[in-house]
Amino acid sequence: WSDGAQIIAPHDVNIIDNVNKIKSVSEIKFEGDKSKIVIIGDEMDQKFLTAIKGLQLSPEAVAQYHDLKLVYTPIHGTGVKLIPASLRNYGFTNIINVPEQDVPSGDFPTVESPNPEVPSAMAMAIAKAKEVEADLILASDPDADRIGCVLRDDNGEYVLINGNQIVMILLNYIMTRNKELGRITGKEYIVKTIVTTETIKSIADQNGFKMYDCYTGFKWIAAVIRDNEGVGRYLGGGEESYGFLAEDFCRDKDAVSAISLMAEALAWAKTKGMNFLQMLQDIYIKYGYSREAGVSLVRKGKSGAEEIIAIMKEFRANPPKQIAGSDVVIVKDYADLNMKNLKTGEVTKMDMPTTSNVLQYFTEDGTKISIRPSGTEPKIKFYVEVKGSMKTNADYADANNKADAKIEAVKKDLGID
Repeated sequence: WSDGAQIIAPHDVNIIDNVNKIKSVSEIKFEGDKSKIVIIGDEMDQKFLTAIKGLQLSPEAVAQYHDLKLVYTPIHGTGVKLIPASLRNYGFTNIINVPEQDVPSGDFPTVESPNPEVPSAMAMAIAKAKEVEADLILASDPDADRIGCVLRDDNGEYVLINGNQIVMILLNYIMTRNKELGRITGKEYIVKTIVTTETIKSIADQNGFKMYDCYTGFKWIAAVIRDNEGVGRYLGGGEESYGFLAEDFCRDKDAVSAISLMAEALAWAKTKGMNFLQMLQDIYIKYGYSREAGVSLVRKGKSGAEEIIAIMKEFRANPPKQIAGSDVVIVKDYADLNMKNLKTGEVTKMDMPTTSNVLQYFTEDGTKISIRPSGTEPKIKFYVEVKGSMKTNADYADANNKADAKIEAVKKDLGID
């Protein structure tokens, strides 16, 4: 739309109405007005890179740790040009490529799937990292809007972090640095989607930042930015599916800025005496430990679509009273925007721009379950988040093990194990 974001209602409906008015192929205008096409090139790239550089929060940290070993792969995609350029523009001097994957190709010859959240897609980058003993592995998906991140743990092993952790780390870094730099006016805000980790809300609340929850998809994050133009200052927003946006001069997730800031966050952490894993652990110690998992049930065809409808209907009619041994206390149904407290019976209306076919359950011990049919694929998605306890860095492995066991218990209770 006019703000450069993906369209939402009513524009989506109006466009489809016009599409449906076409009754014959002969009505389609194949010869467009070529005078309306403007080719953009290096000049626009440089303007974009300059704007991305304007997001930098810790130039001194980058100057001190400019030679961090950063392995980057575009996985045969469009990030191959601008992401290394942006990292260099930020001041990083030791960017290590994966040459076989620098080749742009829609065949994605070196991977089964070019998705940076799939561990196998990162295999070549991890091999390169082991070879050079890299500090961090960064990746972008083929259209360079989502990012992947692999950290090096205390044993020297490379571990893929999930989309929730990526968003959490970036938002924590941006909020923390804005406070440290004295840039807070009281108008700052962040955005996350309703299925993204609630630990982000804890970080925002404890630091006095406003946080908006929105529906899944960056068009909804962009809608929050549009609604706050001239009123609030956007600091960043993201979703569990590995997308992040640090700027408001773009209105969709952007791997160029996200990767640049992720590398900078590591340099900043190093000035605090922390590596990447310790920076993540520090967040959990300060704001509460959480662990997330996603499960997708694929149901193809007409019978599959009917089964997905039946699953949602059953969860609405008979919501679980307990999940993994903890009482369900809050049920949110975005189809009618009702939030019900099962302990008191109180029902309140949620403030959302429209309804959506999403259910959420919150238990007494902080577990959050979100259920939604996919809007693009024949599947129903379950998002599981469990809480735990972590007082020191040494507690991390134990917290992970306990959380994984709890996630399995949740899946069993929901019948999706």
